Amino acid sequence: MSTDTQTSSGSGGSFTNFLRRDTTGGLFLLIAMVLALVIANSPWGEVYFGLRDTEVGPSVAGLQHTVGHWASDGLLAIFFFLTGLELKTEFVDGELHNIRKAILPVVAACGGVLVPALIFLGVNLAAGSERTALHGWAIPTATDIAFAVSVLAVVGSSLPVAMRTFLLTLAVVDDLIAIAIIAFVYTESVNFPFLGGAAVLLALYWFLTHKFMGWFMARHWTAWVILLPIGVVTWWLVYESGIHATIAGVLLGFMVPVLKQKPRIIRQEDPRMGLAPALEHRFRPLSNGFVIPVFAFFSAGVAVGGWDGVTSAATDPVALGIVAGLLLGKPIGIFGAAWLMDRFTSAEKDRDYTWFDMFGMTIVAGIGFTVSLLVGELSFGEGSPHGDHAKVGILCGSLLAALIGGTLVATRNKKYKAMRTAGHDPDTLD
Repeated sequence: MSTDTQTSSGSGGSFTNFLRRDTTGGLFLLIAMVLALVIANSPWGEVYFGLRDTEVGPSVAGLQHTVGHWASDGLLAIFFFLTGLELKTEFVDGELHNIRKAILPVVAACGGVLVPALIFLGVNLAAGSERTALHGWAIPTATDIAFAVSVLAVVGSSLPVAMRTFLLTLAVVDDLIAIAIIAFVYTESVNFPFLGGAAVLLALYWFLTHKFMGWFMARHWTAWVILLPIGVVTWWLVYESGIHATIAGVLLGFMVPVLKQKPRIIRQEDPRMGLAPALEHRFRPLSNGFVIPVFAFFSAGVAVGGWDGVTSAATDPVALGIVAGLLLGKPIGIFGAAWLMDRFTSAEKDRDYTWFDMFGMTIVAGIGFTVSLLVGELSFGEGSPHGDHAKVGILCGSLLAALIGGTLVATRNKKYKAMRTAGHDPDTLD
C-alpha cells in the first residue's frame, strides 16, 4: 500500500530509502523466518527458545513479559500503526474513497476471508477434530501485505498498475477485517475504565495532530517528545483493557489527518501532504528494518522435530486446514467473488489486465504470514502442539502460494514487458 518504492534519494540516506521499499520488508521477513527455523531446529534451539521465553520489563503495571510476547504485542503495534495510517489514507484519498471503483476488490477481499475460514472448518470438522482446534478458523483468512506486495514487486515490474492497485486494495480491506476479527473474536473480556482512558488519549492525539499538524511537520522532535509518549500510554491502556494491544496502533493511525488530492509520491516531507504520509515516511524504515523481522524471528521459530515432527504436522487437520485455506480458499474466494461481481453487478474488473492475471494475484494473496502468525498465537497459545502445527501450516501454505503465484505472475510479466518494449502501454488498454 505504501508508495515507498517511488521515494527518491533526496529524502534521507540511501540505506534509509532502501528500508522504505516495499520489497525490503518482505525480504527481511523471509530472512528472519528462515533464520528462526534453522536455529530452532539446530543445536542452538534451546538458546533460541530460552531467549524467546525470557521475561523482560518492569514488573509494575503488568509490563513484565517474554521477549516473544513483547515482539507480538509491543513491537507489532508499530506495524499496525503504519497499517492504520495507510487505511486512513485509502479511505480519505485512495482506492477506498470511491466506493464504486473499490467495490469489486472490497467484495473480493470479503470472499478471500470467508472461503478460507469455511475450508479450515470443513477440514477440521470432517476429521473430527476437537473443539479447541476450531479456534484457528481465522488463521488462513489473512494476507501478508509486505510479503505479497514484495512478490509482486520482484516478479512483476512490468505489470499494469491496475494489478498492483487491485492487490493493494484487497490487502487494505483484508487487513481491516483481520483487525476487526482480532478485536472482537479474540477479546475475552473488556475492562471499560482502561478502555475509557484510552479513548480520552486517542481524542487528545486526534486534537493535537489536527490542531498542530504544521508544528509536528516542521519540528521532527515534537512527534517523539509529545506524540510518542501519548501513543505508548494509549497502547498500555488498550492492553490492560483486554483488547489486543496492536489495535491501539491502528486506532492511533486513524487519528492522524490525511489531506485530499495531494501528491501521492512521498519524495520529501511536504506539509501539503499532511501528517499521515509524513509519519509513514519516518516510521517505515523502523517497521521494515526492525519490527517485521524481529516479530518474524520470534514467531516463526518452531522445532519441527525431524521427520516425526513433519509427519505429525502433516497429519494434523489444523495444519492441513491452514494450507488448504491459504492455497485454495484465498484464490477461490477472491476470484469467485470478483467474477460474480463483474458478471451480475455494475462493478467491472479493470480491462488493463485479464482474468488469468487476476488468478495469479489471488494465489499471491494466499501468502498469510505476519497477521496469520499473530492470529495463530491468539488461537492456540505459544508452544502448544496445535500452535506449533499452525506455524508449520502457515509457513508451508505461504511458501507454496509465493512460489506458485509468483511463477504465474512472472510468466504474465514477460508478456507485459514485451508489450512495453514494442511501444504498447498496458496501462492504457481500458
